[in-house]
Amino acid sequence: MASPIIEMRQIKKTFGLITANSGVNLEIYPGEIHALLGENGAGKSTLMNVLTGIYAPDGGAIYYKGKRADIRTPKDAVALGIGMVHQHFRLIPTLTVAENVFLYSENKSFFLKKEQIEREIDACAKEFNLEVDASAYVWQLSVGEQQRVEIVKLLYQGAEILILDEPSAVLTPQEAQHMFDTLRRMADSGKAVIVISHKMNEVMNNADRITVLKGGTVADTMLAADATVERLTEAVVGTSMGTQKRSLDREPGDEIVFTMEGVSARNDRNLPALKDISLSIRKGEIFGIAGVAGNGQRELSEVITGLRPVTAGKIMLQGSDITRASVRDRIGRGVAFIPEDRRTTGLVLELDMKHNLILKEYNQKKYSRAGILQEEQMQKDADAYTDAYEIKHAGVSYPVGLMSGGNQQKLLFAREVAGNPQLIVAAYPVRGLDIGAAEVIRRILNEQSWKGAAVVFISEELDEIFDMCDRVGVLCDGELMGIRNIDETDIMEIGRMMTGERESGENRKGGDR
Repeated sequence: MASPIIEMRQIKKTFGLITANSGVNLEIYPGEIHALLGENGAGKSTLMNVLTGIYAPDGGAIYYKGKRADIRTPKDAVALGIGMVHQHFRLIPTLTVAENVFLYSENKSFFLKKEQIEREIDACAKEFNLEVDASAYVWQLSVGEQQRVEIVKLLYQGAEILILDEPSAVLTPQEAQHMFDTLRRMADSGKAVIVISHKMNEVMNNADRITVLKGGTVADTMLAADATVERLTEAVVGTSMGTQKRSLDREPGDEIVFTMEGVSARNDRNLPALKDISLSIRKGEIFGIAGVAGNGQRELSEVITGLRPVTAGKIMLQGSDITRASVRDRIGRGVAFIPEDRRTTGLVLELDMKHNLILKEYNQKKYSRAGILQEEQMQKDADAYTDAYEIKHAGVSYPVGLMSGGNQQKLLFAREVAGNPQLIVAAYPVRGLDIGAAEVIRRILNEQSWKGAAVVFISEELDEIFDMCDRVGVLCDGELMGIRNIDETDIMEIGRMMTGERESGENRKGGDR
C-alpha cells in the first residue's frame, strides 16, 4: 500500500476546560475517499480545522508525505494543497462568484480581465459538473449553490487534499451519486478526499475507509467494505438506535389548515422564483417539498412565513386570508419557521440561550413587565427546554454561537414549537446533524403533527421525505411538478420529477428563472 500523504499523530486540542481532540491518530492516503463520522461535538470539525491551519494543535504532530509539517495558518495548508469546504461557508455575499473564487486563489494576476476570470471559473466548474454562474452575486444564491462555489474554489486553486463537509446534503439521489462519482475520479487521479458525512449508507457505498470520532477520540476505524449500520451506529452514539418514522396507524384529519392558490413570487434577482403554486395541507399532515437546491424552496418558505411578498395568488391559514399579513401577524396566528440557515436567520449567535428563546415573545407579559425582562422566568423556561429537548450547553447564559450545530437546531425547535403552532415550516431541519440530534428533531416534528399541526417539510433527502411525510410536492424551476401520496410513489419517480418530468410524464423544457 502507498504511504500516507497526511498523518495526524496524537493530536490534542483544548478550549479552556473543554478537550475537543485527545490523542487523535488519522492517516489519509492518496487515491482514497476517507469518511469521518461522529456526533456534533465529537471533534471532527476541530480536527479538520487543525489540519487546515485554522487552529494550532496543543499537542501532537502532522506529517505530510512522511515529513513533519508546521501548519500554523490556512496559508500553510493551502501551500501543501489542502483545502476544505466548511459546513458554514466562507464567502463574501456582496461579491460575485468569480470575485470570491479569485480572492481565494494564490495565483492572482491583477492584469486578468473580469471576463477571462469568469471563463476560467466556468470551465473549472463544468469540468467537474459543478456549474455555477460566475457573474452572480453570492447573496443571490441558494445554500446548495453556495456549496458548489466553495468546491470550485478548491478545484480552481488546484487542491490535492480535499475536505468536504456534507457535500451531498443539497443534492437529489442521482446528483449525490454523480457527486461521489466525481470525487471517485478525483481520488483515482491521485487526490486524497476526506468527507464528513452523517449518511451511513452513503459512506458505506462510496468511501474506502471510515473513521468514527466520539468524545474527541477515535472510536473506530474500518474499511467501508467491513462497515455495517449497526457497527457505525454503536461507534457514533454508543448504542444502536432506530429511526423516528411516521406512524403508519394514524392518518391526518380532513380539516384543511393551510392553502396556497396560484401563488407566484420573485427571487432576490427579481426573476420568477415561484410560478402559480397551488397546494393545501391538512391538520396533522407532514407535507414534503422535494427539489434540487435553488428551485424555489427558499422563496416558498419565505412566502409562507411572510418574509417575501407574493406577486400573484392567495395564501389562506385556517380560513383567513394572510396573503398580505406581516411576519408578526403570522406568528400570532400560529406560524412557526425553521429556516435553512439557523446561524444567520434562526438565531442570534451573540445572544445567550435565554434571550434566543424569547425572541418571538419578548414583549409578552410572561417575559416583560414595565419594559423590564423577567430573568427568573427566562431562566426557568430555559432550564425546562434544556431537559425536554436534550440540549447540551455550557450554561444558559453563554452565547449560543458556542453550542454545536445540533444543539443550536434543538434550541431553535424548542422556541418555534412553544405554544403548539398551527403551521410549521421546516427547511432542511436535519441537514448536517448527527444521528442523535436528527432523531430528536424527527421526534419533535412527529409529536407536533400528532398534536394537529400542519408541517411543511422541505428537504432534498428523499429518504427523509419518504420516512417522515404523508404527501410530497416536487419543485422544479419554481413550478410544482406534481403532488404524490408517499405510499403511491417511489424515490425514482420523485427523482425524475425533480429534474422536470411532470406526473403525466410530460417533460418540462426551458424556463425563465
